[in-house]
Amino acid sequence: MLPKRVIGILTWREGLRFEEPAYLRKLVQTGQKLGAEIYLFSHQDVNVSARKIKGFIPKPNGGWMSKSFPWPEVVIDRYRRRVKEYIRLRNSDLFFFANSPFSKKWRVTNLLASDERVKRWIPETHVYEKGKVRNMLARHGLVYVKPGNGTGGRSILRVKSSGKDYSLSGCDKKHKHHVARIDTVEGVEKWVKTWVEEQRIRDGNFLVQQGLDLGLLRKHVVDVRLLIQKDERGEWTVTGCAIRMGEKGSATSNLHGGGKAIPFEWLMSRRFGEERGELIKQECYRLAFEVANTLEDYFGRMMEFGLDIGVDVDGRAWLIEVNPKPGREVFRQMGDMALYRKAIARPIQFALYLARNQARFLSL
Repeated sequence: MLPKRVIGILTWREGLRFEEPAYLRKLVQTGQKLGAEIYLFSHQDVNVSARKIKGFIPKPNGGWMSKSFPWPEVVIDRYRRRVKEYIRLRNSDLFFFANSPFSKKWRVTNLLASDERVKRWIPETHVYEKGKVRNMLARHGLVYVKPGNGTGGRSILRVKSSGKDYSLSGCDKKHKHHVARIDTVEGVEKWVKTWVEEQRIRDGNFLVQQGLDLGLLRKHVVDVRLLIQKDERGEWTVTGCAIRMGEKGSATSNLHGGGKAIPFEWLMSRRFGEERGELIKQECYRLAFEVANTLEDYFGRMMEFGLDIGVDVDGRAWLIEVNPKPGREVFRQMGDMALYRKAIARPIQFALYLARNQARFLSL
């Protein structure tokens, strides 16, 4: 009998507290079903001299148990905090990682906006500075101000020019909604400046992005969450996509902020007709493959991306954001549990593929 492949999942840990514990529990359980020896660990759990890891696995009745595990053949990086110990570990050559380190949103946006393969899908985006909101409003009438290092739909502000005044709406760090109506562009600049100062995450910058008319449903912002992953053969494949529909009047479609997940085909065929809806889906898939391949060229081997894609009222697809450590709750919320399970299994299947073929990858 062949020995089990050893897969480690690198994540943040404090005591027995983990980030995204429900997902990580399912990831480890799925790996065990697929025949892997698999465990969670953090930067403080690595014993280099003994080539052992203090790893954690779920207890059957909840909670976590730890024991000493063998050195992982492949490590899946799910660490979502840029603490110095994590960065030091990522920059070492201790492990063979399934996914490479990524960069801040602004650098990624800049790279994609200047690459011939994908730039047609990128909305105009700039780093926030004095006067930038005024300039962008004059060009587009609608702009979004958002953190360059934020997640979960927090701290995103929507600014719309409405005749002689301006309407602003946003969701702060604590998911509290804010709205304002202001009658001068100078007042808008002042309001946005205060928002940026109060909502800044650590030392991160803010971005000002061309607003898109994503009102495919009246009074709701909607966008597409698409998950593209490497499969058991190491090839990019679209696992699935769904529509995220924001709360009535919300500036974002994010599920954490009260949004709902609905099937892609249902909304697109209702809005554009079945044939056009299928063409829009194909365009979203094409966008995803091009973006995944382009980013892999820049950053090295990657494993999965969650893409937020806006489809405007004319049926044109736009890339809003790329997340290299995406969630997959959209499929569960939509009620497609088979797709949800597949989305959890794929990272493990890809890691097992890498473990089997590690010698070939290390020689590249």
